[in-house]
Amino acid sequence: MTRVPLLACVVGCLLAPIVTNAQGANAKVARGSPTADKLPVYVIDPTWPPTLPNDWILGDIRGLFVDDRDHLWIIHMPSSLTDQEIGAAVQPPIADCCYPAPPVLEMDADGKVVRSWGGPGAGYTWFNQEHGIYIDHHGFVWMGTSNGMHVMKFTQDGKHVLTIGEPGVNKGSNDSTHLGGPANFYVEPKTNELFIADGYINKRVIVFDATTGAYKRHWGAYGKRPADTEKYSYPVNTATPPQQYSTLHGLVGTKDGLLYVSDRRGNRIQVFRQNGEYIMEKFVRPETGGAGSGFSLQVSRDAAQSLLYLIDGTNERVWILRRKDLVILDRFGRPGRQSGEFIRAHMIAIDSQNRMYTGEAGNGRRIQRWILKGTRPASSVTPPR
Repeated sequence: MTRVPLLACVVGCLLAPIVTNAQGANAKVARGSPTADKLPVYVIDPTWPPTLPNDWILGDIRGLFVDDRDHLWIIHMPSSLTDQEIGAAVQPPIADCCYPAPPVLEMDADGKVVRSWGGPGAGYTWFNQEHGIYIDHHGFVWMGTSNGMHVMKFTQDGKHVLTIGEPGVNKGSNDSTHLGGPANFYVEPKTNELFIADGYINKRVIVFDATTGAYKRHWGAYGKRPADTEKYSYPVNTATPPQQYSTLHGLVGTKDGLLYVSDRRGNRIQVFRQNGEYIMEKFVRPETGGAGSGFSLQVSRDAAQSLLYLIDGTNERVWILRRKDLVILDRFGRPGRQSGEFIRAHMIAIDSQNRMYTGEAGNGRRIQRWILKGTRPASSVTPPR
């Protein structure tokens, strides 16, 4: 594990903008938010996404986050773009457009790019496959990598602050200083603890001090010690569920101190207290093959955060669950390339106006925005299986 000097971290904390109402657990309540009793009716926003400046084009959408200004932060994977897509950038050029956008972009609510950065720089090793983005309560930007072994923390202007893990080095799911495919993040404001879904290569949730990078604790499925030698049983049998994760991918924290994680190919969500105590799980379409149903998670903006949204990149749906008991209430979306359809649905974010952003990877490579048209009584909806 490599770290910047502690003094630099402290100075950075003092200088960083304070984010009190971002998309994390302390997100402010949005008026008219859907609840477990009044389910959302979302319609696609045909004006989104806007055309990017500088003939830029996005690759796989690898992370979305909405900050306290309703600015959308995006991390994408430029290396996923083909020569045909970036014809102006290849040598020699084969077309008059386009160029890969910088890996990190910040857009305002109108879709204007207000900040962009990322890529190799002095003092850190950039990612080969970017994955996950999170803005913490101090305004720092966290991001990781699906095929690598480290997480990095930056200021919002792209200044490197901290690296956790060692690029290129994996020592398994029970090593306290190295990572393996860190996918998504949550920082608890009360304790300043960083929770990582360390799950593309390793099989665990791991927790660090968000200022110093000091290791705190980790756990695997059901709160148990992870075991890399145990082979994952697939397809999923819910009667004898796998005791280890397949691909721990999604992670979100809530105001009541709970942590929700999604095991992508495991087709399930598990719930924990922040100390690693297991509470419950839910399988979502457990028969799903391929990359599974358990991609990424987000909670609703009502005071109780009563809904949990799961984006599913194999069935190409957004599943809507009652957060308190993980009962499936509804879903929307379908496979396809048209507006309001999905190809490799991957990431999800919600702003203070209840606008929902979904990001697609693979052959999708786009962001869509959904507008809350209204709500309907949960009692009037027949829950999907």
